[in-house]
Amino acid sequence: MDIEQKQAELIEQYVKRAETLTGPSLAGLIVEATSHPSLFAFAEILSVPNLSKIEGTQYSRYLDMLRLFAHGTWSDYKSNADSLPALVHDQIRKLKQLSVLTLAETNKELSYDQLMQELDVSNVRELEDFLINECMYSGIVRGKLDQLRRCFEVQFAAGRDLSPGQLSNMIETLTSWLSTSDSLLHSIQEKIKWADIMSEADKKHRKDIEDKVEEVKKHMKKLSRPVWTTYDVRRSTLNLE
Repeated sequence: MDIEQKQAELIEQYVKRAETLTGPSLAGLIVEATSHPSLFAFAEILSVPNLSKIEGTQYSRYLDMLRLFAHGTWSDYKSNADSLPALVHDQIRKLKQLSVLTLAETNKELSYDQLMQELDVSNVRELEDFLINECMYSGIVRGKLDQLRRCFEVQFAAGRDLSPGQLSNMIETLTSWLSTSDSLLHSIQEKIKWADIMSEADKKHRKDIEDKVEEVKKHMKKLSRPVWTTYDVRRSTLNLE
């Protein structure tokens, strides 16, 4: 089973459960979902109407935590740890994995120094073990560890949930891309039209030349025919004396 299919099945399970739970049960489900080793997308769970009911209650911190796992990073958690529930080991690992995905969204080459700072890793061996065992083996990223250049070359990274700001930026980017594509398509169509016109003109020119060649051939044939002259041979009578 590929990672996308597994994600979809897990999301469906958690969404159905969230639709029937309230209060402390929802808080427990959020902890479970953010700890699951194979779940990396949370937007659909966040959209379940039941979750909005814990906003402003004693369990609202868990809703904030779910938002963090949907859009945030390990650095974001450290900056807001006092207002969020304490994370268990599985959640810490998950949030660090998501942090790698966030970095990989905009950079195809991640330096070891940047990664160690972002993930709170103290040495290269620990960092490489994390990238191999927790990121590449899980299927969320693919890439190459370049020990000589001290960087991770990203070849593939799974997408994260889009934050509201990212969605509007993506729509703007896609709109711009569509406009550019339309302009390019129009330009290509104009070039094709021009090529067709030139092709027709070339065909007509070739036809005119061929017709003229045929005329010349016919004229040459006429000139090359032998000219026969008919003489009237009149008999004359000679009177001999």
